[in-house]
Amino acid sequence: MPKPYPREFRDDVVAVARRGETPLRQVAKDFGISESCLANWLRAADVEDGARPGVTREESAELRELRKRNRLLEQENEVLRKAAAYLAQGNLPGK
Repeated sequence: MPKPYPREFRDDVVAVARRGETPLRQVAKDFGISESCLANWLRAADVEDGARPGVTREESAELRELRKRNRLLEQENEVLRKAAAYLAQGNLPGK
């Protein structure tokens, strides 16, 4: 998979494309990217600006962090559950 372009570069290309002075095909060619790549960047920029429904970068990052935290908490919960079961065995009558 190719290395992603820097955020500043993407923002500059989107800004030029949005001005509408040049056809999108020419903008993509001038910056050395494919038309489909430019279309994807424009779509993502519309989502970020709220012009199109979708998940923003910020929301996506937050969701990733929350999922990571949830996995960690589930692991901790499992450890506590096993510890409680182990300690409960010591309180059984007859031991």
